[in-house]
Amino acid sequence: MEQIKWGFIGCGEVTEKKSGPAFSLIENSQVVAVMSRRAEKAKSYAERHGIKNWYTDPQALLDDPQVNAVYIATPPSTHATFAIMAMKAGKPVYVEKPMAANYEDCCRMNRISATTGMPCFVAYYRRYLDYFKKVKALIQQGEIGNVINVQIRFAVPPRDLDYNSKNLPWRVQADIAGGGYFYDLAPHQIDLLQEMFGPIIEAEGFTANRGGLYTTEDSVSACFRFANGVPGSGSWCFVAHESAREDSIQIIGDKGSISFSVFTYSPIQLHTQTGTQEITVENPQYVQLPLIQNVVEHLQGNAICTCDGVSATSVNWVVDRILGKL
Repeated sequence: MEQIKWGFIGCGEVTEKKSGPAFSLIENSQVVAVMSRRAEKAKSYAERHGIKNWYTDPQALLDDPQVNAVYIATPPSTHATFAIMAMKAGKPVYVEKPMAANYEDCCRMNRISATTGMPCFVAYYRRYLDYFKKVKALIQQGEIGNVINVQIRFAVPPRDLDYNSKNLPWRVQADIAGGGYFYDLAPHQIDLLQEMFGPIIEAEGFTANRGGLYTTEDSVSACFRFANGVPGSGSWCFVAHESAREDSIQIIGDKGSISFSVFTYSPIQLHTQTGTQEITVENPQYVQLPLIQNVVEHLQGNAICTCDGVSATSVNWVVDRILGKL
């Protein structure tokens, strides 16, 4: 594939701010079609971004002969359906995270990918950002010695929309999102840690709904263990008081520790016997650009992108284990 011509299934907020424009910033990559079930939304997106064709039917987009690769940016409950449709149509896919709304759907997608020979990539773009690559490099360089423990701490207040019981965000509706905000946000943290330390082979969790704003979990505590023996733990609260707001992962070693954020990109803090060093690393304007670049190069036969369905499926396994779904 010399020219990668993308069709978007879904054109929500993530395509406006994180991914959409990046597809056309890469040489020999362009967006040629977009689809939304709402005609006015698809048309508006196409007009604002200079995209020639727009559709309200996903099959119509897949039948477009100009489209030879598909970006799926819909809620998780439809990822498997649309990805399987695309791969059976002979078109590789790039799917938003989490890969699907449950572990079983991820496995289905991988089976179809293997059967059709069509690649399935997943948008765990943080792996490719210099901010997190710096964290990984510090660990590999032995700056904190032997890693002995990993701790995730995340707490945020409810969002304004969470108080609207008659029109709750889809991210807190389990049949659409797979769970609550934990299912939406924790996958990024879990994926990063597995990128740094290898697969998590054991995971257990406790969940609760303490705020009563919606029916899905709003507080989660978990423990897990990597294949290399490193233990870890995590706590997530999505109904915290503002004073408790936190976004932190701490990597504890026998010679120091590293603390960094996943969503706010606060300066990386390296703590050693010589003191504390703050490291600031800037991200690109469109944070998915480095990963999309790698995907395009893979499809062109010039690189290998390992951010695929197989690696992404393990994230869903961990999250489902923590929530007691497996």
